[in-house]
Amino acid sequence: MDWATRVMRVTPSVTLAMDAKAKAMRAAGEDVCSFSAGEPDFDTPAHIREAVKTALDQGKTRYGPAAGEPALRQAIATKLNSDNHLPYRAENILVTNGGKQALFNLMLALINPGDEVIIPAPYWVSYPEMVHLASGTPVIVATTPETGYRITPAQLEEAITPRTRLFVLNSPSNPTGMVYTPEEIRELAAVVVRHQLWVVSDEIYEKILYDGAQHLSIGAVSGAAFERTIVCSGFAKAYAMTGWRVGYLAGATEIIKVATKIQSHSTSNVCTFAQYGALAALEGSQTCVAEMVAAFRERRAYMYAGICEIPRLRCLKPNGAFYLFVDIGETGIGSVEFCDRLLAEEKVAAVPGKAFGMDDHIRLSYATDLATIEKGLTRLAKFVQRL
Repeated sequence: MDWATRVMRVTPSVTLAMDAKAKAMRAAGEDVCSFSAGEPDFDTPAHIREAVKTALDQGKTRYGPAAGEPALRQAIATKLNSDNHLPYRAENILVTNGGKQALFNLMLALINPGDEVIIPAPYWVSYPEMVHLASGTPVIVATTPETGYRITPAQLEEAITPRTRLFVLNSPSNPTGMVYTPEEIRELAAVVVRHQLWVVSDEIYEKILYDGAQHLSIGAVSGAAFERTIVCSGFAKAYAMTGWRVGYLAGATEIIKVATKIQSHSTSNVCTFAQYGALAALEGSQTCVAEMVAAFRERRAYMYAGICEIPRLRCLKPNGAFYLFVDIGETGIGSVEFCDRLLAEEKVAAVPGKAFGMDDHIRLSYATDLATIEKGLTRLAKFVQRL
C-alpha cells in the first residue's frame, strides 16, 4: 500500500503499546508489576460521576457546540484567571477530546510545511509525531541531569532559526517529573518574546506538585508573554479522568477560532455529558485532588528510595507528576532491550527512554499501589544484578 508520506514519518506510541502489552499479560493470568501507565490508578471522584448521571437524566446527550459547552468554557476561563493569573474569557477556550487533540488542533492551525518546532528532550512521546503530521520539522534540544532535564534560555536561543514557529514547554514534565522554577520560566519567556515565537505550555500535571514546587504558567509572566502563549491542559491527571477524554486549549481568540474550525470537521464537540463531569471537577471540592497527591507523594518517596539502592541505576527526585526517569546507562544496554527483557524475565513493565528521546533512560510510573511498587522494585533489582 502506498501510504501518505506524513503517515510514514510517524511511529506508534510506545507508552500505549507497553501498557497494552502489560495488560494483556495480566489478562492471561501472569503476575505483572506495571510501571508503564501514564494515568492515575484511582477511580474518578464520586461527585464528578454523580454530575454526569444528572446530566444524562437531564437529557444532555445531543450534539453541542464544537468549541464546548458554554458553562464549561466559562468555568475553565475562570479557573485560568484565578489559579494561573491568565486573563482568558470563555471565547478563548476550546474544549477538546483530551489534551492530545488540543495539541493536535494547535499544530494543524499553526504549522506550515518546513516550519520548525523546538522540543526539549526528554519529551512526551506524541510531541514530535504531531509536528510530523502537521508537516513541520521537530527540532530536538537535548537536556541533561545537571539542569534537571530542563532546557536553558541559552539552549532555546541557540535552537532558534528563521523557520522557528513554536516552542513546546511541558512543566511539570512527562517523563521526568521535573518542574521549571518561576525564575527559569521568566527567563524562557524573555527569549520567546524577544524572538516573537509562539509557545504552547502543556500544563496537564500542574496540580501534582511536591516539596514546595511552584507552577508558573509562562503566559502569566508579562502581557507580552501572554500574547505569545497557548495553554494546553485537561482533567485526566488531576481528577483521574483519563478515559473521559476532556481537555482544553486556551489562547488568543483568532487561534481558538481556527482550532475550533479544525475540530468541527474532525470530531465536532466533546462528549456532551462528559463535559458536565469536567464542570463538576472545577466547581466542586478539590479535596479529592489533595488526597491523590498525598498518595502519590508517599509512593514517590518509596520508589525513589528503592531506585537509589539499586547499583548502576540513578535518578533525580522529581517534584511533580508521577514518574521517575531512571538513568540505566551504566548497565550497558539500551532502553528497548532493557524494558523488553525486564518484562519477559521479571514481569515488570517500564517504558523505554528511547520513546522520550533518551535511550539511556527508562520511565517508571508510581501511579500504582505500594505493594506493587515494593514487589516490582525487588524484581527490578534482581534483573539489574544479573546484567
